[in-house]
Amino acid sequence: MSKQKFEELCEAVPHRYELQDRYLELTRTLLPAEGRKNRWVVTADHCFMRIILDRLFGDCWYNHLDRRLTAYKQLGNEQLSRCVAMAEQLLAGDTESLEAWNRDSLRWRGKLK
Repeated sequence: MSKQKFEELCEAVPHRYELQDRYLELTRTLLPAEGRKNRWVVTADHCFMRIILDRLFGDCWYNHLDRRLTAYKQLGNEQLSRCVAMAEQLLAGDTESLEAWNRDSLRWRGKLK
């Protein structure tokens, strides 16, 4: 691979810290604000994080990551990119997915039958 091609590829891929910053901005600030404004079923930042992480794994994220450590820091770049994409989907107003993903998350945790 040429140096120019490598540099172009690096520029096209978001930096790890950019992904983390965007994930945190979405889950800590933007989604809770949008949820409160529009009276969504979920408004707390930790709930958005739970829903997105559980959706990523199709299961309670505790079963896949060390719950004693910061969850998003344990994710690979591809996983983190998927989390950002899911959060962006919710921010765009996809409340049907939000409600479905929340139900799935609660069911995986034994909180719903």
